[in-house]
Amino acid sequence: MLLEHVYDTDLAQGSYFIGCQAENTAIVVDPRRDIQVYLDLAAQHGMEIVAVAETHIHADYLSGTLELANATKADVYVSDEGGTDWRYGDGFQQAVGMKHGHKISLGNITLEAVHTPGHTPEHMVFLVTDGAQSTETGFMLSGDFVFVGDLGRPDLLDAAAGGEDTRFVGAQQLFTSLQEHFLTLPDYVQVLPAHGAGSACGRALGAVPTTTVGYERNFSWWAKYVRDNDMDGFIAELLSGQPEAHAYFGRMKIENRDGPAILGPLPDLVEYAPETLAPLLEQDEKILVDTRPHKDRYEASVPGALSIPDAGKAATHMAWAYNPQQEHRELIVLASDAEQASKYRDHFIRVGVDAMTGFTTTLDGLLGDGVATITVEDLDASSDYFLLDVRNISELNEGYIPGAHQLAASRLVWHSDQLPADQPIVAYCASGRRAAVGASALRRQGFNVAELDGDFGTWAMADGNAPAYPSAP
Repeated sequence: MLLEHVYDTDLAQGSYFIGCQAENTAIVVDPRRDIQVYLDLAAQHGMEIVAVAETHIHADYLSGTLELANATKADVYVSDEGGTDWRYGDGFQQAVGMKHGHKISLGNITLEAVHTPGHTPEHMVFLVTDGAQSTETGFMLSGDFVFVGDLGRPDLLDAAAGGEDTRFVGAQQLFTSLQEHFLTLPDYVQVLPAHGAGSACGRALGAVPTTTVGYERNFSWWAKYVRDNDMDGFIAELLSGQPEAHAYFGRMKIENRDGPAILGPLPDLVEYAPETLAPLLEQDEKILVDTRPHKDRYEASVPGALSIPDAGKAATHMAWAYNPQQEHRELIVLASDAEQASKYRDHFIRVGVDAMTGFTTTLDGLLGDGVATITVEDLDASSDYFLLDVRNISELNEGYIPGAHQLAASRLVWHSDQLPADQPIVAYCASGRRAAVGASALRRQGFNVAELDGDFGTWAMADGNAPAYPSAP
C-alpha cells in the first residue's frame, strides 16, 4: 500500500492519497480544490485515481472532490448518513451515498466507512486495511472526528451554519462515537486526521501529523471522561474555550453541501503593466491584492487595495477579506512572476475565491499616499476614535488595550454593522498583519480605518501602559 499525506499549512488541512501497488489504482480522501498535487502523485507512481471520497461536509475549505473526479473520471463516495438537513446536494447526484459499513475496495486495500457523528451529523471515518499485510484494520482516516490531542468541535453548525444549540447534541454524539467506534479499536491503529495545529476546527490540535488509538486512549484530555462515562464533564470541557469560527465557514458549508463549482483547466493569468492597470483600479473595475509586508504600505499604498501580507496564509486571509457572495470584481495580485501568481491563485481557490485573473510585478506608477497609521506612543484611549482589537477572544482574555472593542479579523467583513460608520477606527492585533488584512477590507466598505504602527505586545511593553482584562463571568 502506498499512502501519501498531502498537507496544506495555510489551512492546516490534510488529505490522503492511498494507492494499491498491485493494481496501480488510487483513492484520494478529502482533496483540496487545486488538484494538481494529486495528479502529480498519480503520475509519479504510475497510478490511476479511480475513487475520491469525503469524510464530511467541510466548513474550512472548499472541497476538491468534484474537481478531481471531473479531471480523472473517478467514482465519488460521500456520506448518506445524518439526516436530510446536511445530506449532499444536487452537485453530487452521481456520487455513491455511503451508509455505515460501506466498503470501498482497491485491489488489496479496503476502506470501510464508519458513521461517527458529532463534529457534523453526517461525519464518516475510514478504517483502512492493507490486505497485502493483514486482514485487520491498520489505519483510521479520522477526518474531523479525532485529531492529535483533540476532537473536532461540535459547534460549527451553530457558529457558521445558522444552527441553534446543535453543539449539545453534537457533543453527546461525539462521546458516543468515541465509545463505540474509536476506543473499541486496537491500540496500534494509526490515526490520520484531516487537520493539524492552527485549524479552527478544534481547540488545541497537536502539531505532529499522526497519532494512534492507544496514545489518545491514554493521554488525550477527553479519555478520562469517556473512561468514567462522565458525559456531562466531557461536554463542559469540550465546549469551553473553542476558537471563534471564521465567518466564511458558513459559505463553505453551503457550497460543499450543494457541490462546488467545477473550474476545469485554469486559463493563463494576464500580466498587467502599471499603465494598463492604473485606470482599471482608479475606476474600481478591478481590485489589487497587495502582497507586500504590511508595513511597506505605511509609506506608500495603492488606494482600494486588499492587503494579503503573508504568503503562507494567503487562503485564510483572502477568505477573511473578500466575500464572493457580495464582491464580484476581479483580483489582480502583486507577484514576482507568473509562477508565484499561480501559487496565489491556488491558495485563493481553496476557499472559493475564484476571481483572480491576473498579476502585476511592479507597483511603479500605482502608489499613492501611505495607509493611515498611528504610533503606539500616540495611542490615547481618550481620543475620539474607535479602538478595534481584531485578535481572537482567547487572545483578548490574556489582556487588551483599555477601551478596545473586539471583533476578530475573520469576522469583520460579515459583521461590519457592529462598527461605527461615522467615527475613525484604529485597528490592532498581535503582529499588525491581521489588522492590515481587516483594515484594508473595511476601507473598501467605506470605513475610515487607521492601523496601529506596532501591535499589542509593543504597546504593553511601553512605559506606563497596563493591559485591561475581561471581567470574570
